[in-house]
Amino acid sequence: MDTGEVFTYDTLDIPQSELTAAAKALSRMVKKGTIKRYKNGLYYKPKSTVFGEIKPREDILLEKYLFEDNKQIAYVTGIRLYNQLGLTSQVSNVIKVASKDKQIKTTIGNTKVKPSKSYVEVTKNNVPLLQILDVMKDFNSIPDFDKKQGISFLKDKIDALSINDKNKMVSFAKKYPPKVRALLGALLENLSMVELSNSLKDSINYLSSYEFGIGKDLLPTIKNWNIA
Repeated sequence: MDTGEVFTYDTLDIPQSELTAAAKALSRMVKKGTIKRYKNGLYYKPKSTVFGEIKPREDILLEKYLFEDNKQIAYVTGIRLYNQLGLTSQVSNVIKVASKDKQIKTTIGNTKVKPSKSYVEVTKNNVPLLQILDVMKDFNSIPDFDKKQGISFLKDKIDALSINDKNKMVSFAKKYPPKVRALLGALLENLSMVELSNSLKDSINYLSSYEFGIGKDLLPTIKNWNIA
């Protein structure tokens, strides 16, 4: 392993019958300074420079909480995601991590990791789709957010998806709050994807209205989805 690389028992692929012996061996290595224990069950090989020891990067440490048994079970959402997507200039010292079945809560350096809700089971392939839907869900609460830029961003992202991924997104959207289905429907209709948008109409309550603070100049199809 390279210096600075983070590993767990899963990384080492140790049989269940050998875990006790492995734990003792790792403890001996920690005492010798060969490896460092970041947290219980989380280790790394230290990297020393003339300025002192360099700890593993935040993104490397965070990744260990997003995977379980080499399968992705969670993803980054919230302000950290929207900053990475260029939708806000604000940076938060809190990272929200969404998972279907786990409440992921920890501290990495000075950064707090807090749990968020995933409406569907998380897989490596569907994370980009869920993150786009999260932008729609949080459309009104993203700080320092240009809504015109946001609509353009969503249209470009959706338009670039494969037919298969567009169908998946519509399926996932049906698990999200109604306002997400309304905005996605309006976006799909505006992109002339009428068949896909129609598949969302039955899930919308037309006695309800959905506030996004956008006008017909930004998205002409909002009139068909009770969006204001």
